[in-house]
Order: sequence, then C-alpha cells, then structure tokens
Amino acid sequence: MVRQLYLLLLFPLLLGAEEIFSLNITCKECHPKIYQEYMESMHARATIFKDPIHKKVWETLPFSQRGEYSCAYCHTPAANNLQELIQPNGIGPDPYNPTQNDAIACAFCHRIEKIQSGQIHNFNVVSKEQRRYFARKAPLAASPFHKIDTSNPLYQQGNNCVGCHGHYSNKHGLQIYTSTPNLPQVNCVQCHMPQVQGSSNTLVDTKTHAYHGGFGKILKERIQEYLSLEITPSSNTFHVDVISKVPHIVLTTPLKSLYLSVDVIRNGKIVFHKPEFFIRALSDDQGEIAIPWFATRVLLDTMLAPNERRRFSYDFPLQKGDRVTAILAKVLLDFEVEKGQDGKLAIRKIKIVGEPEPLVSKVLTIQ
Repeated sequence: MVRQLYLLLLFPLLLGAEEIFSLNITCKECHPKIYQEYMESMHARATIFKDPIHKKVWETLPFSQRGEYSCAYCHTPAANNLQELIQPNGIGPDPYNPTQNDAIACAFCHRIEKIQSGQIHNFNVVSKEQRRYFARKAPLAASPFHKIDTSNPLYQQGNNCVGCHGHYSNKHGLQIYTSTPNLPQVNCVQCHMPQVQGSSNTLVDTKTHAYHGGFGKILKERIQEYLSLEITPSSNTFHVDVISKVPHIVLTTPLKSLYLSVDVIRNGKIVFHKPEFFIRALSDDQGEIAIPWFATRVLLDTMLAPNERRRFSYDFPLQKGDRVTAILAKVLLDFEVEKGQDGKLAIRKIKIVGEPEPLVSKVLTIQ
C-alpha cells in the first residue's frame, strides 16, 4: 500500500519523462537486505546532494554555472529529466526530485540491455520494458512486481558495469580513468558482488545473495584477497612488496591515490619512516596540476598496473627486536609541481587531505 501511494504521489512528476524507473524504495519490500546494502553504498550516495566531493568537483567546472549537470549520465541516470539535466539550460540538480535522489537506481542497473562503446565514454542502452529486469540467476520464486531475464550476456559475464565504469576521456582526448584495459578477462561482479549470507528476497529463503554494497564493508573485509603486502629482510636492507591480484588499474581514478607507509619501530620509537605514493597526477599545458576535466597530459603515473607486484627496497640494517610495519591506504592528495634542472616537471610537495583509509597492513618482528 505504501509503495502504491508513493508512486501515485510521484506520478505527476513523471509525466513527460523519457524513461520511468521504479523508485529504490519499491525494492525494499521484497529485497530488504539488498536494499540496506545498497543504501550504504556509493551508488546510493552518487548525487551532489549526498557526496560532498562530487558536489565540490562539479561546482569547480564551468558548466555548473549554466546549470549543466552532464555528470547526471552516470551519477543520476534514472532522473526523469535526464536530458534536460545534461543540457546547458539552467535546470541544474533538484534536491526535491526523488528520481534524482535515487542516484544510480536499482531499476536502472537492472535494465541495462547492452553497452555501446564510445571514444570518450561508453553508453548504457536501457531496455524499454520497464519491469523486465536483467540478472545472472533465475529466481527461485516468481516476483509479483517484475520479470527476471537471465539471457543477457552482459550479466552472465559480469560486465554490465562498464557503461559507467569502463573509461572516460576529457575534451582534450586525455583518458581520465579506465577500469577495463582487458575487458574480456574482467568480471566486475565476481569481485565486487560476491555471494554473502542472507536471503536475496522475502518470497523464498535463498541462504545467500549477491552483495550490493559496492566497495563497502564486505569488500573491505575481503580486500586482502586482492591486495597484499610482503616484508622481506636481508643483511643490510629490507624489501616491501605490494602485490595486486586486481585485473584493472589500482586505483582507477586520478582523484584518489594509494599511500604506503613503511616504518621501523625500535625500542618503542620510530627509527625509520618512508612514505610511497601511487598516484596519477595530471597537468595543463603550463605544467600546473589540473583537475581531470581540464588536464592535457599526464605529469606522473605510478598507479598499480593490473596484477602487478611492485618492490620497494630500503638500505636500512634491521636489528633483532625491530618491528617493521607496512600500511597501504587510500588517500586524497594535494600536489605542487616544479621544474627540475633538467627542465622536466616533477611533483615537489605532496599533502594528504583528510584521513587515510587503511586497506591492508603487514607487521614483521625481526627475530
């Protein structure tokens, strides 16, 4: 009853819409566990109303001044006025529009029929049949609300994410990010939507369901399956290896970086500290650090490549009782650049903005 009333109140807003997607709240009735996971994910917080970083970036772009929200194509694709949002017509995001607040809506993701490749970015082609949803597995019980179609190869191969998460290039032709350098070998669902405890619906107990929290709690708990650290001592040196089993670049966007902190603790004091950064710094023609949409070239790229093992060696003799720690974290960074004596531009200062988000760690005590 609540669902029907909600849709009835919303109907006038949807008149004239190019596409009508069922609101996320309608999924909660039959899929409460999945709904809870989704609401804690970045997919649910993708709008400028809920993601302060995304809002800040959009506000720095010139098209925000003319109300153009072209980010909506991926950040609020279920908006009932999507085409108006992405045009420079002064509409701008509306915090009172429930279809925009639905961000990357459940119904949208399950209606992606195919993905059209593009030079700048890919395009999601959405099924016109509103309550026919694509999925990997056939349901154990028929839904009274929608149909399930398991024949779509995109979902069987786990690549239905690459319409938005494939690649993106700016107006200068510079590729800002990519997560699919080896698409035939990539299965997004395998890693990002593992089977976890709890029924997928209330109609029948399925015991497990595909995790819908994106890079949330479950993925963070299992991150050591994909990223790990090794510490190897030798006579007068020691080595720290960062090992990636991820089939795509880590991290996929230049807006965030990885930070490796290596420390040696002796008698309760830090006697050695070395920071390492995995970054993709972009610059404009003048060599100044530029946000991705204005950048014309890559200043420095030390991101982890797919399935890479990278070694850092340190000329520091370890002693018995030393505790060597290595922590790999995700961070936001601020840069400054300068021109060296050889005339090449390089990063001069790196400042960590906010708190690092630890991913994996390793501790070794020298015996």
